Amino acid sequence: MRQIVLDTETTGLNPRSGDRIIEIGCVELVNRRLTGNNLHYYVNPERDSEEGALAVHGLTTEFLSDKPKFASIANELRDYLRGAQVIIHNAPFDIGFLDAEFERVSAPHFNDHVSGVIDTLVEAKALYPGKRNSLDALCDRYGVSNAHRTLHGALLDAELLAEVYLAMTRGQNSLSMDLHTEDRDSAAEQALVLPLGEILVYRASADELAAHELVLNSLDKEVRGTCIWRVAHTD
Repeated sequence: MRQIVLDTETTGLNPRSGDRIIEIGCVELVNRRLTGNNLHYYVNPERDSEEGALAVHGLTTEFLSDKPKFASIANELRDYLRGAQVIIHNAPFDIGFLDAEFERVSAPHFNDHVSGVIDTLVEAKALYPGKRNSLDALCDRYGVSNAHRTLHGALLDAELLAEVYLAMTRGQNSLSMDLHTEDRDSAAEQALVLPLGEILVYRASADELAAHELVLNSLDKEVRGTCIWRVAHTD
């Protein structure tokens, strides 16, 4: 499954009053693995940021003045997102701005380009009702280090959200088969009477070892140290 974790920064809070997107960050996951095939734009909004928004993202009008306008990146962004499931924290906010930008270039709305949207804020509220569920709060809850986040940035926030999403949903994966009780009992009985076959040992390939190392690195980040697997296998 291809998923895109997406975040935006904007000049203000309301696209209906003319606020625009100034930064877009996208992080790709394929089968729950980070691929490195990310997408990042700074965008010239053709207007100043509101004072409160500027304090959050720090992207000045001068810095953005020579960046591409949304019209020049719209097709590439649509191609990148096409068919993916998109993960956003507080999705209505970002989608509202993206829809406004797509309307300006006479393109279909955001949901017409993607296969679906997961809102991690909605998911977090269901898991932790009554708790703080901002991205910073979720980073703290799941042990995702955000110490390097002094200002909001779309790509940085998308990278943090990807780690949070993987941590939030790790328990949804199961390696067990969904067998009926009688099927399990029958299988157990057969296991008692059938002779053991030859034990086959398959060595991990270089690609599999590299993928395993990426998982361990992710676990190290979550526990802010050395994960228990490394400890158990170095004793």
